[in-house]
Amino acid sequence: MQYLNKFLEFVEFTGNSILYVLKLLLALLKNIFSSLFIRSKKVPKEYQDKHKKPRLFTFFVFIKDTIISVIFWIFRLIKDIVLFPKKIFTHLFLRKSFLSGILFAIFFIFLPITIIRWFKELPSPESLVIEANKKSTVILDRNGKLMYEIYVDKNYHPVDFEEIPEYVKNATLAVEDDKFYSHFGIRFDSVIRAIKNNLSKENGLQGGSTITQQLVKNVLLTPERTFSRKIKEAVLAVLVEARYSKKDIFEMYLNNIPYGGTAWGVQTASKKYFNKDVWELSLAEASLLAGLPTAPTSYSPATDLETAKSRQRFVLERMLNLGYINKEEFNKAISEELVFADTDGYIRAPHFVDYIRKDLEKRYGRRYVEFGGLTVTTTLDLDIQDKVQSIVTEEVNKNSYLGFSNGASVVMDVKNAEVLAYVGSIDYFKEGWGAYDVVTAMRQPGSSIKPVTYGLALSGSFTPASIIDDSPVTYKFKGSKDYTPVNYDGQYHGKVTLRQALANSYNVPAVKVANVVGVDNIVLKGREMGLTNWEVDGSYGLSITLGGKEVRLLDHTNVYATLARQGVYKEPEVYISIKDSNGYDIYENENTKKTVLSPEVSYLLWDILSDQNARLPAFGVNNFLSIPGHKIAVKTGTTNNIKDNWTLGYTPSYVVGVWVGNNDGTPMRQGLASGLSGAAPIWNKIMTEMLKEKPNELYERPANVFVKKDDRCGISEVFIKGTMIPSSLCPEKEKEKEKENDKDGGKNKKDRDRD
Repeated sequence: MQYLNKFLEFVEFTGNSILYVLKLLLALLKNIFSSLFIRSKKVPKEYQDKHKKPRLFTFFVFIKDTIISVIFWIFRLIKDIVLFPKKIFTHLFLRKSFLSGILFAIFFIFLPITIIRWFKELPSPESLVIEANKKSTVILDRNGKLMYEIYVDKNYHPVDFEEIPEYVKNATLAVEDDKFYSHFGIRFDSVIRAIKNNLSKENGLQGGSTITQQLVKNVLLTPERTFSRKIKEAVLAVLVEARYSKKDIFEMYLNNIPYGGTAWGVQTASKKYFNKDVWELSLAEASLLAGLPTAPTSYSPATDLETAKSRQRFVLERMLNLGYINKEEFNKAISEELVFADTDGYIRAPHFVDYIRKDLEKRYGRRYVEFGGLTVTTTLDLDIQDKVQSIVTEEVNKNSYLGFSNGASVVMDVKNAEVLAYVGSIDYFKEGWGAYDVVTAMRQPGSSIKPVTYGLALSGSFTPASIIDDSPVTYKFKGSKDYTPVNYDGQYHGKVTLRQALANSYNVPAVKVANVVGVDNIVLKGREMGLTNWEVDGSYGLSITLGGKEVRLLDHTNVYATLARQGVYKEPEVYISIKDSNGYDIYENENTKKTVLSPEVSYLLWDILSDQNARLPAFGVNNFLSIPGHKIAVKTGTTNNIKDNWTLGYTPSYVVGVWVGNNDGTPMRQGLASGLSGAAPIWNKIMTEMLKEKPNELYERPANVFVKKDDRCGISEVFIKGTMIPSSLCPEKEKEKEKENDKDGGKNKKDRDRD
């Protein structure tokens, strides 16, 4: 009944206003018609006599004349249009009764229809709750640190009414609507003041809006300043007051009013200006925020601090006059020194945030991500991220003389496949190409892909001691050019073991092994290990083992994570949880694991890739592939055209992948061929940081793996039980045996050359 009475009061006010306007309009029409109506020769004499002198119009006479004449003149008009077209203008402009008919149609047909349609087009007050509760999606690191908020034009972060301090509410009431709890949506004194000002055009259009009207304007209507919008605003305000409690209206208002820029709502404003939650604000801070909604740009402390302080004083004076605070509180708030937060655009780990946003939109749809108020806790560790970003940027800038301008890195937790750091370039905000994300870009991996080939080989008949002939070879293929692989140093190294070939990254042995195991099988194995873009499509040849097929840094790093998990593949994980606006976790972790290499083969690869002695011929003693006190498996890679340079390595806990090069594929200097001058130094610093104050971790040797030591030369090698094991591990002894076999015609020659 309370709301019905309020609504009837509004209807009565509106009706009286409309009648008053109609009276003014009719008086105006009387004067116009009195001067324009003339006698017509074609009008019957008795009608002329009746209207010799224009009589005063009254509202009831107007109705009577209209009812009598409207039907007659409508039919007469139709007749004249058909038979006498030239008479049309006579009827339109010389017939007082016809004009009365037009007015009747306007006021009693067209106007009511328009009003009904206008009401139908009004937004429903029921939609206020839906629109007012659209929330920004927040992206957090694994420790709850904010990285970014996703929103469209308005950054919302609603809070409950009870969480907002009383002095924040009172400051808002004091400056915006001190009679909020006593009116029913509109205030006549404010409306009259605004109408008077707008009619006089003294200060342009001026609002007389209550808190309820402002809520309606900001949530349900457009911001245009027109008379039509103001009428809609007033009507909706009364309807909203009838539908919702004052508490609900005030809560929605405080969560949806603009405080400057994209900050909508008092909680978002608190974070933006003071980096505090709203319940942590002081009276001084609250009074400054309360003064912003009237003119957020003009009163912003970032625009003009003196103006902002003056506005704050006005708010505090209003609070004092209304009894919300006492003199002591006033003086304390006025004298308090305000410390403002940095109000620049806020984003951390921007490449990673872009990756997350695209994935969220793919999972849940763009609208839900932008308005659903999701809380996304990712696996990223901002402390690690900042360190890795700093290392990549500094090292690339320091070594740019080598011909590369960009770098990228991924750090993953081995056990859970979680991404801990994601650096897509040296500077996301670098003009032109900084936002280009190398982590997800397709690049050729060079020799860093060789563990896939050798993992497949060791899963078959090869062992770390298998002999491969590093000698010239040419492969002929029908319909294509001959293929002759070469080593990065331009030399051939004769018969080498698989361990030596992989550790020193010799190309020719890798191609010969690829020819044995099959390139399609390499593609299949690579896909199993994490190279999601690899397909058996014939777009490659033997050079695939040297990096002839493109990969993504994220996927490639996960290949090494698969090795680090002893052959178990897991999809890279970037989420810990995704919660909806009600706090329910909606993320289902479907990251199943699959064994794609045996633990035994994985152990052999780790033992080879972490063997510093085995890689001495190619990389020397002092290099960036080793970290004192730790045994780490690591591999470099450089494309033949020196466009991409990689280093990837792992321990049982962490895997680090690094790329350097140029976004446009411009070749680097030839000195990068060994991989020790580009990505390796960056990889070394990152891995050193990850292993700081951590013990050396070794893999436990599987039960099916054993070590054979040849006492004649002191050389040891690891083997999987059941594989082909040579009688001697000593190179000199093998050469002597080969000579004896040659004398015997090769009858007892062992088939150790896998060419």
